[in-house]
Amino acid sequence: MAINTEKYTSLLNEMKGKATLVAVSKTKPVEDLQVLYNLGQRDFGENYVQELVDKKATLPKDIRWHFIGHLQSNKVKYIAPFTHLIHGVDSFNLLKEINKEGIKNNRIINCLLQIHIAKEETKFGLDATELALIIKESTALKNTRIIGLMGMASFSNDMSLVRNEFILLRNLYNLYPELSILSMGMSGDYTIAIEEGSNLVRIGSLLFGERNYSTS
Repeated sequence: MAINTEKYTSLLNEMKGKATLVAVSKTKPVEDLQVLYNLGQRDFGENYVQELVDKKATLPKDIRWHFIGHLQSNKVKYIAPFTHLIHGVDSFNLLKEINKEGIKNNRIINCLLQIHIAKEETKFGLDATELALIIKESTALKNTRIIGLMGMASFSNDMSLVRNEFILLRNLYNLYPELSILSMGMSGDYTIAIEEGSNLVRIGSLLFGERNYSTS
């Protein structure tokens, strides 16, 4: 499937002044990313470390790379020198590893904490108690900066369930006025997410077509 440039333009108009669009480009060829780049897109999200490193080496230098997958501690070192934002930090141990690599690279690495809001047990994330503890403990880490929260709703056709999960995350976010990013919403539920306060959404299939699992 070719890049849906019309959908991209309409998404930008829809989100203008409301949310930042991260184009989720995992498994997609660099040529597809370049099309969106040429249209002005600068925020791209990848969930495989090696793929992110490879694309970063090939594509324009002013791209803001978001790591959106489940990050293993032993892989942090590969993306620490350049990543714009690490989504989905779900443990203090991972945050400490990111901080260690931030020190090595003489930079402060921005992070989002992942909150478990979905009904599926397979989703990763923190609960409210763990969130409070990590935010408190993170003050000792000088080379990481927690700038927001993210969460993924249940994969469900029940939009009232999805909305309630987003409301739960928004209410947690509102407890921490020092945070600036509330990331929730993907291709299937971004409109509800924005209605419930999301200011960063991750869109893949609407732009690039369905994910190509054969390259994973």
